[in-house]
Amino acid sequence: MAKLATAASLIVMPDIVLTTLNAKYIHAAFGLRYLFANLGELQPRAVIAEFDINLRPLDIAEALLARESKIIGFGIYIWNVEETTEVITAIKRIRPEIKIILGGPEVSYETDGQKILELADHVITGEADLKFAEVCRALLEPNAGAPLPKIILAELPEFSRLELPYDFYTAADLSHRIVYVEASRGCPFTCEFCLSSLDIPVRQVPLDKFLAAMQNLLDRGLKQFKFVDRTFNLNILTSKALLNFFLARYQPGMFFHFEMIPDRLPAELREVIAKFPPGSLQFEVGIQTFNPEVGTLISRRQNYERLTDNFNYLCQETSVHIHADLIIGLPGETVESFGAGFDRLIALGPQEIQVGILKRLRGTPIIRHDAEWQMLYNAHPPYDILQNKLIDFATMQRLRRFAKYWDLVGNSGNFVEILPLLWRAGSPFANFFRFSNWLYAQLGRTDTISLVRLAEKLFEFLTSELKIETQLAAEKLWLDWQRGGHRDPPEKIRAFLPAEQTTRPRPGKSNLPKRQARHLAV
Repeated sequence: MAKLATAASLIVMPDIVLTTLNAKYIHAAFGLRYLFANLGELQPRAVIAEFDINLRPLDIAEALLARESKIIGFGIYIWNVEETTEVITAIKRIRPEIKIILGGPEVSYETDGQKILELADHVITGEADLKFAEVCRALLEPNAGAPLPKIILAELPEFSRLELPYDFYTAADLSHRIVYVEASRGCPFTCEFCLSSLDIPVRQVPLDKFLAAMQNLLDRGLKQFKFVDRTFNLNILTSKALLNFFLARYQPGMFFHFEMIPDRLPAELREVIAKFPPGSLQFEVGIQTFNPEVGTLISRRQNYERLTDNFNYLCQETSVHIHADLIIGLPGETVESFGAGFDRLIALGPQEIQVGILKRLRGTPIIRHDAEWQMLYNAHPPYDILQNKLIDFATMQRLRRFAKYWDLVGNSGNFVEILPLLWRAGSPFANFFRFSNWLYAQLGRTDTISLVRLAEKLFEFLTSELKIETQLAAEKLWLDWQRGGHRDPPEKIRAFLPAEQTTRPRPGKSNLPKRQARHLAV
């Protein structure tokens, strides 16, 4: 059951409520905690109230109105803008005197014409860690000064001035939710599809201060850390210090997620990375395209030779779980060139390939290609591409299904043994694309597919369409089924297994995240 609030009792009547609609309950709102930590003397007059987008907007509005606050600050993101608009509409109709302040990436750029901005009293664009408190002071203690403008630009805050937010993760957060941390902000690159391309200055949290906060989280029992730094391995000295810090304190079940630059992995980092136990490190590696011409078009700099060498090292010499990213729909990228890049990435051996659909995020310069490449995007969040000059709508839909099915089959860790049979002869992309089209024709959907049905359909495709030996496919699928902790094989493969193989004990329980644990299971 979704939870309505996490930071305070419903009997508290604060002047300020900090809130957002998370994509899922498991995501703890990092930004709200930064704002709360930096409220200064206003902190006792404020609470955090988190929701998720699966709750009804009117129920969220009811919970917020029950606080009887004077100010409500909303974090607005691509995944929650439509639902939050409904919430604010209801609040303003019932209590129009409540001051609504918006912040977040979805309202920091292209502010004209957004319905949610029309409903708000003030919008803070940029990093509002310090500016939010300033605005609240002005609203709670009005003086004879000039009224606040509707759109308020927040200057980039210096980390030396910021209070860190980690004390405001609750014990329940540490036990049951994804806890986000950051050692730096900003990105030195200018990839045109990414909002981070607009944040050129890279700023580091003072290392001593940050490590003290991480030690406190460890002392409180946190075992899974998700770093949101865009370029974890940009500053090699800092990266090495962080890795050594966590390695020295490692205990079974600990898990650390970092986003890394794929072509920057010097020997001093390799040496530390190789020491981490299996499953404890995950690197999210943004490749996006293997087409150099496309990379040039979108201002993405990447050394593919060094990238390949780094992948080979990580896959062959370490136990790092690699989550690599590719994007469908970039200007200049054909189906064929995307497929060639996908095949190239498969050969490098990451555990997961996140196939993303290009999104036209507000403020990003990717729009400069709209005319030449006939880029057409969905008018509603998440503003994903519908078609372009090289890929028509029908083909883009098939690629969208490819991405969804790949996540269910290729990334889930449920089919590690059987998956290579799909491309035993031929291109991984071409064969999985064929499977994707066949599966959609069979099921007519990409969601709410049970695991057993997905397994049986995969078995059926391999044996009937690709003519893979039935016993081989059954044995590989049975190995995967056991990897996922199942003791009995799917009914459709039971007849093809030796009787002594049809019951096996469950594997031992892992403390790692489920998907990563399945990729490691034997």
